[in-house]
Amino acid sequence: MTAASTLQDRLIDAARQARAQAYAPYSKFLVGAAVLDEHGAIHAGCNVENAAYPQGWCAEASALAALVLAGGRRVLAVAVCAEAPEPVTPCGGCRQKLREFAAGDCPVWVADLQGLKASYTLEALLPHGFGPQHLAG
Repeated sequence: MTAASTLQDRLIDAARQARAQAYAPYSKFLVGAAVLDEHGAIHAGCNVENAAYPQGWCAEASALAALVLAGGRRVLAVAVCAEAPEPVTPCGGCRQKLREFAAGDCPVWVADLQGLKASYTLEALLPHGFGPQHLAG
C-alpha cells in the first residue's frame, strides 16, 4: 500500500465515521467529510440539519471548523462520504469554503460506504475560484 493510498484510506475512513454521526432527521441524507491539515492532522465533520432548512450546515463546513479550532490553516486533502447513485461532491458553497484553505491542486476524494467512487482536484470542482490571493495587497 502506498503512502498516498494510506492517506486516502485514512481520510475516507474518517469521513465515513463522521457520516455515521450526522444529524439528518429531515432528509435522512448523511454526509461525512474529513480534511488533512498542514501538520498531518485529520479533522472530520458531519452534516447537521435544522428544522429551518437554510440554518443547517454541511459536513465540509463542520470539518473546516474543526480544522480552524485545532489551529490548522491549510487543507492538503479532502474526503467526502455519502450514499447516492452518483458520487457526492461538495456543494458550491463548500467548494468556496474549501478554497479559503486549499490550493487548486488539493485532491478531493469522494466515497460511499464501499470505498472511493471518484477523485477530483479542487480546481476541477471550482474552476477559476476566488481565493485569498485576490485580496492580497
